[in-house]
Amino acid sequence: MASSSSDRPTTPRLQPLTASTPELTEILAGGIKNGGGQPLNIFGTMAHHPKLLKRFMTYGGYFLNKGLVPAREREVVILRVGWRTGSVYEFGQHTLIGRECGLTDDEIAALAQESATTWSSKDSALIAMVDDLCADNCVSEGTWNALKSDWSDAQMVELVLLAGSYRMVAGFLNTMGVQLDADTPGWPN
Repeated sequence: MASSSSDRPTTPRLQPLTASTPELTEILAGGIKNGGGQPLNIFGTMAHHPKLLKRFMTYGGYFLNKGLVPAREREVVILRVGWRTGSVYEFGQHTLIGRECGLTDDEIAALAQESATTWSSKDSALIAMVDDLCADNCVSEGTWNALKSDWSDAQMVELVLLAGSYRMVAGFLNTMGVQLDADTPGWPN
C-alpha cells in the first residue's frame, strides 16, 4: 500500500445525508444500499452536491453494470487500486462485490500484498497496470504489451479509465473520511 498520511481524517468531514428532499430521494433510490437499506456512506457524503452525485452514479454505474471488462477482472483492478491508495472504504466495499464476482478471500487478500506469484499472466498484467498508474500515472510499455495480448482496444480504454476513476474515488473517500458501512469488511488479516 502506498504510505498513508497520518493526517488523514478518522471521522467524517461531512456527515452522510439521507433522502431528505425529493431530489435526493430520487437520486439515492438508484444507488447501492447497505444491509439496513440505507444509501452507502459514499453516496450520502456525495449527496452534499446532488447534481454531481447524480452524474457520478451514472458514470460509475457504467463500469459496474455495462462495461466491457468482465466483473471478476474489474474487481481485481478496483481492489488493487483500493489497496494502493490506502482506501479502506473502497477495499471493503469491493471485497463484498469481488466475492459476488467470483474472487476468493485468498485472492482478495493477495491483492493487498506487495507482490504475489499465484496470479495468471492476465491477472498479473491487470495488477501491474494499477501499480504502474499509482506509481507513475502511466502504464509502462511492458505492462501495456502484456495487457494488449488479452484485451481489445475498447477494453484497454476502459481498463485505464476504470483504474483512474477509482483512484479519484479513493482520493474522495480518504479526504472526506468516509466511514465503512455496517457489515463491510476492512483490510484483510
